[in-house]
Amino acid sequence: MSIGGKVILVTGAASGIGKALVEGFLADGAKVMAVDVDDAGLAALSGDDLLAHRADVSDPEAAANMVRLAATHFGRLDVLFNNAGLGVRAKLTEHDPADFERLIRVNLIGPFLAMRIAMPLMAEQGGGHIINTLSRAGEAGALAFGAYGASKAGLYTLTRTASREMLGTGVHVNGLIPGPTKSGMNPKAPQDPADVYPTARWMVESGAGGQTGRVYWNKQE
Repeated sequence: MSIGGKVILVTGAASGIGKALVEGFLADGAKVMAVDVDDAGLAALSGDDLLAHRADVSDPEAAANMVRLAATHFGRLDVLFNNAGLGVRAKLTEHDPADFERLIRVNLIGPFLAMRIAMPLMAEQGGGHIINTLSRAGEAGALAFGAYGASKAGLYTLTRTASREMLGTGVHVNGLIPGPTKSGMNPKAPQDPADVYPTARWMVESGAGGQTGRVYWNKQE
């Protein structure tokens, strides 16, 4: 199915992969709600079918409001792309508890808060697609990636669970592993954020190949 006309909500939209997703979806004719806490980054985005919205995805009220706003503003919500994330590298014995908790709240609880509102909303409208940005760090147990890896492992399980709970509703839930990508948290990565867009576009166009509960690796890897 064409992306043209689809309503897509992207979190973490002001930079990195999120920004590339917003720009790509807009160029392909989608209606996009871009969400972030970075006012300057949001202000730099532009497009006739763009709704920029500041929200902290880890705040229950803000997360619920952003989902409802997207559906109200555009008339429906076809795709929720949970992409917002933090990356803090620290050994567990040296990890500040507040930083650990903040990372889990953004990377794991944030998607949960958005999904719990989007899932019934999409089911009521007859279908939809939720895509969660995952990472191989969720299974690697890499040094100093305890918090980040734990958040992505949790999000993987959340993705699989949600897909089962939505069986028969027309709502698909999938994950995307983009691979090492240049961003504020990984400036020396080998690929540019724009390299992730073709896979994301295919996932949206195809409903992730008609599959739900499946995790896809970026085809650029």
